[in-house]
Amino acid sequence: MIDFLSALYPWTKALHVISVIAWMAGLFYLPRLFVYHAEQVTPGSPTDEMFQTMERRLIRAIMNPAMVATWVFGLALVFTPGIVDWGAVWPWTKAAGVLGMTWFHHWCSRRRKDIVKGLPHRSGHEYRIMNEVPTLLMVLIVVSVIVRF
Repeated sequence: MIDFLSALYPWTKALHVISVIAWMAGLFYLPRLFVYHAEQVTPGSPTDEMFQTMERRLIRAIMNPAMVATWVFGLALVFTPGIVDWGAVWPWTKAAGVLGMTWFHHWCSRRRKDIVKGLPHRSGHEYRIMNEVPTLLMVLIVVSVIVRF
């Protein structure tokens, strides 16, 4: 198995990066949809239905598969010999960032379900603030992996 993962390392890394990009695109876009949905859409209107469709498709067709792929390829990288030095700080800060990103993904999914149920929207301001979370986590993750402190 170790030889297998080592031989596939460049492909695993490439697929991991592609998955992360797709996942991040969704994590950046969905809270922006929530901002516009909360501020400019009347519940029960055709525009409300359109936003709900966009949000559902973004989560189900892009974000969920990309998150799963990110985790699968990321764990494959973790188990590839010689890639991770667990004595360093960077794998732990990256892991914390990835767990935070996963939490944010689920937070967004919960907000979408609240919208579908007709529960009161959070404010556009709150969604704007939360839209900064994936950016901060991305900085932590990228610096951890590239600088390897």
